[in-house]
Amino acid sequence: MPENEGQYWFNLSTRQVEQGRQSPGADRAGPFATAEEAARAPELLKQRSQSWQEDDEREDDWDATRSEGAPRQ
Repeated sequence: MPENEGQYWFNLSTRQVEQGRQSPGADRAGPFATAEEAARAPELLKQRSQSWQEDDEREDDWDATRSEGAPRQ
């Protein structure tokens, strides 16, 4: 079996699930273990993006709080 044939990708241009690397890397998201998971890629990507944004905001808040309490030179 060729490498990645058992993995699924979501084509961002065609919005179709593909098995294996059929499209250029810039056009696909993945890999996913199942076709069903790949079909949910837009939803999963949105959730991950929101989670990363929340992490960034928490880090920014922590940095701001730390800077406020830092001794002045």
